Amino acid sequence: MKATTHWDALAELVDHLIRAGEIAADEKEEILAALHEREDQVSTGIGSGVAIPHAYCRNLRDTMVVFGRSPGGIEFEALDNAPVHFVILLLVPEDQGSTHLQTLASIAGLFSRSEVRKGLAGIEGAEQLLEAIRQFESKAA
Repeated sequence: MKATTHWDALAELVDHLIRAGEIAADEKEEILAALHEREDQVSTGIGSGVAIPHAYCRNLRDTMVVFGRSPGGIEFEALDNAPVHFVILLLVPEDQGSTHLQTLASIAGLFSRSEVRKGLAGIEGAEQLLEAIRQFESKAA
């Protein structure tokens, strides 16, 4: 990620979903507003260099997850006040509350493991990253 601030990181990840054709460009402001509203309640920087920003979105049909990595770290107002190196953005349709909680718990559990964070820190490329995440998930099962 190129972002160095909390809010720029959220915008960068939403922009990635737009470029990938996963969400429409005219949805950006509404999604960012939902993310800001959620972040204003309490930071989703859960500590250990990880943030899991998430929000319910009106016009989504499917849950969207996008992963960002910042080697230099992002000031995210995390619970431990440490910079965030992994940002996992979760956007959920309004009618899928139970999916939202299960997905959040799975992501938080995976990234709570130091070997996962260390293992993902040096991987380059989206496909390699996805494969590594799948391997870590299968080891946890």
